[in-house]
Amino acid sequence: MGIVIDINKAKAIAHDARRAARAAEFAPLDVKATIPSEAAAAEAARQAIRDKYAAMQTQMDAAQTPEQLKALMP
Repeated sequence: MGIVIDINKAKAIAHDARRAARAAEFAPLDVKATIPSEAAAAEAARQAIRDKYAAMQTQMDAAQTPEQLKALMP
């Protein structure tokens, strides 16, 4: 008998990793968003990050196997 992976728990772990990676990408932009001359560019960059991780979230939710989840990990 091999190792059995609970796909729902695996997805929860993958989503936690996704959230951590997203937060790390947001960190430098959070400061730039408070600087008036850089706020617009920072917000555009933040939106690109939001879009990237929203797509990743959808793909993770649709994953059926641990291998699919592993391929999506940030």
